[in-house]
Amino acid sequence: MQVIVRDNNVDQALRALKKKLQREGVYREMKLRKHYEKPSEKRAREHAAAISRARKADRKRAERDR
Repeated sequence: MQVIVRDNNVDQALRALKKKLQREGVYREMKLRKHYEKPSEKRAREHAAAISRARKADRKRAERDR
C-alpha cells in the first residue's frame, strides 16, 4: 500500500493511509486475529453475518418495490 505525501503534509497522508486501511479491512482482520477463534465459532460468526446481509438485502428490495 502506498500513500503520497504532498507538500510535506504528513497529517493528510496519515489520514489517507488510515482510510485506505479501513477500506481494505485491515483493522477488522487485525481485531479478528488478536485472539484464536475456534473453527466452530468462525462458522457461526460467518453464518450470522450472511443472515444479516440477506435480511438487509431483503429490506432494501422491499423498500425499492414499494
